[in-house]
Amino acid sequence: MTVVELRVLDGPNLYFTKPAIKLTLGVVPWLALAEERAQRLTRRTGFRPVAAPGAPNSDQRRRYAARFAVHVARLLADATATHLAIRGRPGPGAEEVVIAFVWRRQRAAEAFARELAPLLELCLDGRRSLDGAIAAAADRLDKTEPGPAPTVLRPTIPIIAVTGTNGKTTTVRLIAALARTAGQRVAYTTTDGVYRDDELIEAGDYSGFSGASRALAQPGIDLAVLETARGGILLRGMGTDHNDVAVVTNVSEDHLDQYGIRTLDQLAEVKATITRITQPEGWDVLNADDPRVLAMRRLAAGRPWLFSLDADHPAIRTTLAEGGRAISVLDGALVVMTSRRHAHRLLPVEEVPVTLAGISSHNLRNAMAAAAAALAAGLPEEAVVEGLRTFVLDPERNPGRANVFEVDGRLVVIDYAHNEDGMRGLIEICQGLRAPGGRIVLAFGSAGDRTNAILHRLAYTAARGPDQVAIAELHRYLRGRDPQDLVRRLQAGLEDGGKPLAPVFATELEALEWMLTASKPNDVLAITALAQRPEVFQYLRDRGGTSVGPSRIRELARRGRG
Repeated sequence: MTVVELRVLDGPNLYFTKPAIKLTLGVVPWLALAEERAQRLTRRTGFRPVAAPGAPNSDQRRRYAARFAVHVARLLADATATHLAIRGRPGPGAEEVVIAFVWRRQRAAEAFARELAPLLELCLDGRRSLDGAIAAAADRLDKTEPGPAPTVLRPTIPIIAVTGTNGKTTTVRLIAALARTAGQRVAYTTTDGVYRDDELIEAGDYSGFSGASRALAQPGIDLAVLETARGGILLRGMGTDHNDVAVVTNVSEDHLDQYGIRTLDQLAEVKATITRITQPEGWDVLNADDPRVLAMRRLAAGRPWLFSLDADHPAIRTTLAEGGRAISVLDGALVVMTSRRHAHRLLPVEEVPVTLAGISSHNLRNAMAAAAAALAAGLPEEAVVEGLRTFVLDPERNPGRANVFEVDGRLVVIDYAHNEDGMRGLIEICQGLRAPGGRIVLAFGSAGDRTNAILHRLAYTAARGPDQVAIAELHRYLRGRDPQDLVRRLQAGLEDGGKPLAPVFATELEALEWMLTASKPNDVLAITALAQRPEVFQYLRDRGGTSVGPSRIRELARRGRG
């Protein structure tokens, strides 16, 4: 028996809405036992499961071992007179199980976790008494210094938590802008840093536990908006013990095969954590167009507020009938629905710059999510409408997210587009801006920590829309992958998407220079700038490029439609 990992989760997490210990155990001996012997040894301890142990090294045996580990943990908790919530499940590895339990004092909880592996190993020996071993362990635990209590924050100001695979940062920034329009002082966190109003307090990825504490430490704030990434939830848990509004943008394939998360359903379970700690009188703002996000309403603690591009979505009708709310698009305008008969008009979609005059469906969803969250948090409707009209996707307010430049008669779109859904959204923007007869030229890359399947689908999607494609390498983001292997896999995806072998450039800046040379006026150029985003902006300005404002975007969108 081996302890693979003992992780302290300081806030609400995948397993519980309170701080928890996550213990990952290697249980090879229990997996290797013959079925009859496994059943006999576990029954000696009073374990009476419904299911049989299953064949050695089977998935059923792993689940059986996890349930038995929970049983032993409960025996130890009873011996220490501790009322303890405990859960078990198969672990990230084929020979591992995970035991999670709520903790109140850190050192005592860690000591409790360390007692479990020896107890499970002792149970393999049918000649030894588990009762005596548990009594001895309980005696040791009784003498353990309890240690500190959890440090998870209990905010006294409204908290809006935002998660999802795509659109988190844009949605957070837009919500903060709406709150500032209402005259509120706002602290917010993103993968770019911690902000107080328009001021960057600290640069870096603060989409986890520490970001929440840094944001809430800002003096005199009225509202906090917290970007919440799946990594932060899995590694430390949520930074606050509750939120007043939760927003889930979508769930798509990204960052799989990390921290034991292998499937989209598992990823959705992680992201649903923020909906389980919403105040009962609060709101859970959910993307009804994403079935996994829509399913979160079943276990959400707050009231449902759906957003969808389809005003006649069946889930909207059901939610409204049950007293929830929705926001959608009707006759070209954003509308808030509070009953099946009442749809209140906010403003035309074309007047919301973040939607790029309505051509960007994923940014339209971000706008709906932000508006719903702001209204759910009690911001005045007038301020929300004005904020939607004035928030612009420029390099200053939302760098690297659908920023559009004009240079030498060409349009250049700079976007993150780090996965299949993001790439689809980027191509949609390019198609909406393209003039009749113009071409689309794309340069893209990827970090190395994506699965082979995700890399292939990203490249396949990139091949389906543009007229010409190039690959820009991201040497700073290889994360252990061989650069040649990464390029080969992207080339294979492009080939399956119908594109010839793409030129490869060592940097994003070199790819941009090539696109400007290889293109003609009226073409739309798109680049997924990550490693050299500031350099890309500066290069375009040095070439005489100008950031495209909302009125010009409307002209271009109308031209594209015409």
